Amino acid sequence: MALTFSTRLKAAPTSEQDIARINEDPGFGVHFTDHMAAIDWDSERGWVDARIEPFADYVLSPAGAVLHYAQEVFEGLKAYHRADGTVWLFRPERNARRFANSCTRLALPELPVEDFVNSVRELVSVDARWVPTGDEQSLYLRPFSVASEPFLGVRPSRGVRYAVIASPVGAYFSGGVAPVDIWVESHYSRVANGGTGEAKCGGNYAASLLPQELARDRGCNQVMFVDNAEHRWLEELGGMNVCVVTRAGELLTPPLNGNILPGVTRDSLLALAPEAGLEPVERPIDIAEVYAGLVDGTITEMFACGTAAVITPIGTLTNEEGRHEVPVPADGGRTIALRTMLLDIQYGRVDDTRGWTQRVR
Repeated sequence: MALTFSTRLKAAPTSEQDIARINEDPGFGVHFTDHMAAIDWDSERGWVDARIEPFADYVLSPAGAVLHYAQEVFEGLKAYHRADGTVWLFRPERNARRFANSCTRLALPELPVEDFVNSVRELVSVDARWVPTGDEQSLYLRPFSVASEPFLGVRPSRGVRYAVIASPVGAYFSGGVAPVDIWVESHYSRVANGGTGEAKCGGNYAASLLPQELARDRGCNQVMFVDNAEHRWLEELGGMNVCVVTRAGELLTPPLNGNILPGVTRDSLLALAPEAGLEPVERPIDIAEVYAGLVDGTITEMFACGTAAVITPIGTLTNEEGRHEVPVPADGGRTIALRTMLLDIQYGRVDDTRGWTQRVR
């Protein structure tokens, strides 16, 4: 049976004027709405006390398991304000299923899909006035679960906190939709075979931070990882999946082999590819094949994709041997065509024939 949410509103909510001021230039993940959704879990009672409450700091014991063994997972999705004033979500059930899979891998209790979706819907409904209305702005939603039991033994926590917080956001990259320069990392790995690559957990992102800083030191915006065993097979960026467009009309992306996060944007683009005149293909991609394809023209475009950044064209790949230019068509090519198709569905500018969107209010 689905949980029922209680609601306790903030005594002095943010004024409409202050929200409007924040949403003029919200940045990304800087400002937070007045409320959050929360559910508790323990090994005796299961999931209890589903609620909407004022956004507030956590009080967590210094012995809290998450602080010592990184037993936590999270998700990322958005709410979109449409031209008619309604607010919608995009494929939240997909995020809910991925969240459950991540929980399983990190030995956390699975939150039922219905309760995950309801927690998001309830929060967005209460804080709907925070959903920005500017071009490509949205309300970014961050569900997460953390091990909260104060215990230093190495075993799954018997206490867990689940919450959803929300942040009005603009473009992920401050420069807008512009080609990014990528450092191809061949020493550090994001994940290892049999590890947590397909789970959305903080440890994967923590492992990418040093390589990301080293990429910036080399003048690149982002880092792209290859496999940890042979250091040759494309995997993903620090926080986004990667796709390749070929002269033969293929949309290539590495297969979900346990090391790669099953991105909701990635899956959506594979489904939309035929409408953009592309054949979706999931197969291993050798980085040497990419370099050769950029030279002989068999690779015509590359892009990164994810919920936060949507789709971002890749302009260069750089490794220790040099810089490789990636074609960026003047009209944006298939990359921008796919991006427009996806955004048009999310913002309701075209009919959603796949049932991907759901109205909140």
